[in-house]
Amino acid sequence: MVHYRTIWISDVHLGMRHVRTDALLDFLRRHECEHLYIVGDLIDGWRLRKSWYWDEDCNTVIQKLLRKARHGTRVTYVPGNHDEFVRSFVGLHFGGIQILPEAIHETADGRRLVVIHGDEFDGLIGCAKWLSVMGSGVYSMALRLNQGINAVRRRLGFSYWSLAGFLKSRAKTMVLWMANFEQLVLKAAERHGADGVICGHVHQPDIQEIGGIAYYNTGDWVESCTALVEHVDGSMELLYWGAASTTQGPARPLVLTAA
Repeated sequence: MVHYRTIWISDVHLGMRHVRTDALLDFLRRHECEHLYIVGDLIDGWRLRKSWYWDEDCNTVIQKLLRKARHGTRVTYVPGNHDEFVRSFVGLHFGGIQILPEAIHETADGRRLVVIHGDEFDGLIGCAKWLSVMGSGVYSMALRLNQGINAVRRRLGFSYWSLAGFLKSRAKTMVLWMANFEQLVLKAAERHGADGVICGHVHQPDIQEIGGIAYYNTGDWVESCTALVEHVDGSMELLYWGAASTTQGPARPLVLTAA
């Protein structure tokens, strides 16, 4: 069991058929922390409204999070756009899990970080929600196609390749470029006089510094299978949990920063 001061996960999308609940459950079993943040889109309400899918692993993920809260982990849930229905319960506690619209986290080395999902800074969400919902459907279709494509690639001896990731890099990047997503997200840190911001939403795990402000994106548990963690000294790291692999091993660092 590996212990961290803080863990952030986001964009699990329970209710979507191709989420990596197996990887997430393995990660949660192997790691403990003092404070766990769920940074939005834990449940994919958009997908569930269109087509109901909820298997035993979805139940197990919820039960695992509740169990961590019961056993002393501080669990904070900041809802996103796909689980926006949870925003009706902001300020309440469920099973020891606190629901907040955003949070301020203070690291062990004294830095203040704003924790938000980030959808309010996505121009696609703000200007045309229907277009975003349609894009979510296309993404789900691409994930289904991934399975067939990579079954053939494995037989031919090729490594994993993500059609969904390829399409996202071509289409979503353009929208995010137009909306200046990262720059807009950092305004949340400026508004609070904070040292940085932690978000999800775009499914792109990242650690960087922009204009003296730290930007952390937790990634997702659909493809990248990443979690942001804080060590006891306040240093931050992104952990990759083998999204393209059918067998899970020890977490492999994706990005490491001393800040």
